[in-house]
Amino acid sequence: MYPISEPYRSGRLAVSDLHQIYWEESSNPQGLPVIFLHGGPGAGASPKARGFFNPAAYRVVIIDQRGCGRSLPYAETRDNTTWDLVADIEKVRKMLGIERWLVFGGSWGSTLALAYAQTHPERVRGLILRGIFLGRPSEIRWLNEAGGAEYIYPEQWQHYLAPVPEAKRGNMVQAYHEMLFGPDRAQALRAAKAWAEWENWLVQFDPQPVAEDAEQALAIARIENHYFVHGCWLDNDKALLANVDKIRHLPTVIVQGRYDICTPMHSAWALKQAFPEADLRIVQGGHAAFEGEVAQGLVQAADEFARLLAT
Repeated sequence: MYPISEPYRSGRLAVSDLHQIYWEESSNPQGLPVIFLHGGPGAGASPKARGFFNPAAYRVVIIDQRGCGRSLPYAETRDNTTWDLVADIEKVRKMLGIERWLVFGGSWGSTLALAYAQTHPERVRGLILRGIFLGRPSEIRWLNEAGGAEYIYPEQWQHYLAPVPEAKRGNMVQAYHEMLFGPDRAQALRAAKAWAEWENWLVQFDPQPVAEDAEQALAIARIENHYFVHGCWLDNDKALLANVDKIRHLPTVIVQGRYDICTPMHSAWALKQAFPEADLRIVQGGHAAFEGEVAQGLVQAADEFARLLAT
């Protein structure tokens, strides 16, 4: 990865009466514009994300989506939907005076990148996607319900089960929703910690225990659960696979870890079948963007786009 450069501009943009989203620009102000869309939903963007892009070639735009990272208010789920986030991306583009840009998104960021590109294809020059998540019920069940990822990490699954009364374990997403959004603050924080610790195991290729602070976990737990309860607002005419025709003309690279437990290969394969024009690159790795062959594949794709789109 490239050295991490500091932003030369940053701020918060009021995108509604309630929400202000953090934005920043780094690297070359005259370079190829790219927007980085982080995962979660609710994770916030890491400064390390700037390292995917050659600082001489790119004008790097990073945002924290509603309710997370440096955006305000923290952990807020009101007026927070997939389509609110799509609208926010457009507001940032217009504010920065960018005509068209490359869109880079991993995990939930791949979901949002596809949703944005299908809504505003005329504003997108290409897509770099990682760890494909399409917001389908089967994918949500794999992550959070019995019979999915628990088969890989059964011992950690017990910690995820622990806060949930046995009678409610048939629908873990709903059970967590009641705890995360209930009146008992202490219970909400315990649930947030358990939710985030379970996810930490799924996103690391070589998992290590992570001490997750309950307050810091609140945004990702609440926002992720909020999105999952509502099926990410991606059904019927909004389903991503059903709208691939809108983006077939866009050059697209998908970097997918063969051993990704969080967003398994099946979803990337489904996208490739619907979108054969996309370049699916399977690497020997897991879910994490900053590790091993996944990171190498993303940097390589960004370098290729810098050459392709410079002409």
